[in-house]
Amino acid sequence: MTWSLGYLPPRHPELLDALFLTVGRSLHLANAFEEKCRWMVRCIKLVEMHKNKEEIVMDDDGMITNLPKDKMLADTLTRLTGKISTPDEIMQVLRRATKARNFIAHEGASVGDISAVREQHILAHARRLRPAVLELAEGDNIVSQWGFHFEEPRQSLPQDLIEAYPQMIDEWVFGHFGNLLDGEVANSTVMTL
Repeated sequence: MTWSLGYLPPRHPELLDALFLTVGRSLHLANAFEEKCRWMVRCIKLVEMHKNKEEIVMDDDGMITNLPKDKMLADTLTRLTGKISTPDEIMQVLRRATKARNFIAHEGASVGDISAVREQHILAHARRLRPAVLELAEGDNIVSQWGFHFEEPRQSLPQDLIEAYPQMIDEWVFGHFGNLLDGEVANSTVMTL
């Protein structure tokens, strides 16, 4: 193991650029998912604190500064699902989304030495990343619906967006590969970590 960038140019710079664009977009989705989960926990906690205001001896600024600031997604999801009635199948989707988020954050760009990595390895890595992104999209779709209900309690959920969301994410994250990832089942939710 030596420097991450060296004097030798990459063998496949365009393909690496496509992969790094994919990884960057995936990481954006992973961070947004985590932030939405934290936001939901803080909103629920704020509502609880407001309901119990007679028990709290602090002003509104004090309530806000005492809101939870969880650092770990798993803890945040545990808090969130503990406050919302969540069927087991939804919990499974959220657990898979958490694993997918961790995979994206920790291994999303791990292709080795960029001056030596070969085309088939870059494409194999993108194919490995794809199910993780789709599992993350499924979890994000759930948390986004909860957030929508919280912000717009009188509005109907946008069913067409909910149904199209995983495909929209797949196209946004992987569409620039064109047909190079064909052979991969785009709707697979099986991920081996």
